[in-house]
Amino acid sequence: MRGLACLLMFQTHCYDSWLGGAARKSTFLMYSQLGGTLPAPLFLFLAGISFALVTDKLIRKNVSASEITRSMARRGTEIFAFGLLLRLQEYLIAWGWAPWSDLFRVDILNMIGLSMILMALACGGVLSLANPRRWRAALIASAAGAAALISLLTPPLWTTLRPAWLPWPLESYINGVHNLGAPQSWLFPIFPWTGFAFAGLAAGFVLFSDWGREHVAQTAAWFGLGSVALVLTTRWFDRLPVQIYSAYDYWHTSPNFFLTRVGLLLGIAFLSYAWCRWGLGAWGFSPLIQLGQTSLLVYWVHIEFVYGRLSLLPKRAVGIGTASLGLLTIFLMMLGLSLLRTRIDWKARMQSLRKPADSMNA
Repeated sequence: MRGLACLLMFQTHCYDSWLGGAARKSTFLMYSQLGGTLPAPLFLFLAGISFALVTDKLIRKNVSASEITRSMARRGTEIFAFGLLLRLQEYLIAWGWAPWSDLFRVDILNMIGLSMILMALACGGVLSLANPRRWRAALIASAAGAAALISLLTPPLWTTLRPAWLPWPLESYINGVHNLGAPQSWLFPIFPWTGFAFAGLAAGFVLFSDWGREHVAQTAAWFGLGSVALVLTTRWFDRLPVQIYSAYDYWHTSPNFFLTRVGLLLGIAFLSYAWCRWGLGAWGFSPLIQLGQTSLLVYWVHIEFVYGRLSLLPKRAVGIGTASLGLLTIFLMMLGLSLLRTRIDWKARMQSLRKPADSMNA
């Protein structure tokens, strides 16, 4: 699933950065941007599933709730720091024309890190209060409830209940206002984005339960059925004549669109399992699985070749065909980088290079 998220991210960024002229007003770009609504939810959803896997292992080892909170929050802090380093790197590379406010832009890595910290606090609190025999049900319910609550609070926090009294670098983490006076849909604030991580956390605790481990295919099938049910239910809700929000924006803040994407994520989880179990993913080398193993690395590097000064093509100046060739080049470059990262034992190589030098010094 991370590999698919990488591929969708590549196409979204490449076409957004490079298409120019009439292509920027084309239906092709519209569908590209529609596909671009999935990579960030996928990364956050998978962060929640991975969080559930690690937390489940720690609980089975009888690690205390406080230690689970500390260790998982520490990992979230590391990811958050990576996000800040990425902002600093991009600012220094673009020195001279990038505004200083870019240093405070809320990006997906920042939100993955913050989501992990919030999940650590939530899991620690639930484990401290829940019945030891029913901790899994309590964690699933609290994670699903947190996802729902975040989605329900998003519309007012973007409109009528904006915390405008906060300095904009802090408010930006709530609703993505940045320094532009109004929430920006291209940023990744806590509301609604952390909701996808909590949805993944709930799905992860289901998947890694004793029943889920013993019946993986059935669990994946239930995810598929849940996907269909969520999408149909939210479409029905969206068509109701009554709205509870004074300002309703389906594509950016609506809980209905949030739940629709959660449904799509569950469907992708089912299809990914089927692909890896019975499809081409089970036949041997899979480029998507390979990219997924180094998603942070390829995310970090590809940005400079698409949006930065090292952009492979002139920005907003080429047609669909040229941009597609650029996308293919980015995909192959990042796949090669991923293979270099995983297929070569760099520690052994460094040690072998040191040995001749040590012998000469001796």
